[in-house]
Amino acid sequence: MVPPEYYLLLSAAVFCIGLFGVLTRKNALYFLMSVELMLNAANINLIAFSLFWGNMTGQTFALFVIALAAAEVAIGIGIILVLYRNFGTVSVTDATTMRW
Repeated sequence: MVPPEYYLLLSAAVFCIGLFGVLTRKNALYFLMSVELMLNAANINLIAFSLFWGNMTGQTFALFVIALAAAEVAIGIGIILVLYRNFGTVSVTDATTMRW
């Protein structure tokens, strides 16, 4: 059996990659993919602790996180399409001009 520390290390690495992408990228598509990486890191943690404790609660929550991620992608792609239609680019910094 693989020790839980390996899963936690993998999850931390994936989360850090996603956080780096969120903080440094200006493209909305990269931003959306980075958020997905962060959600997948949370899923790795949930499933690892579910296996460690021997119950199905973590796997159940992971399914809810997957459903949340699918809804987030659907809404995010719609927002990105409107951003591209209005500004001709998918840069997140251009959305600040939509305020007033």
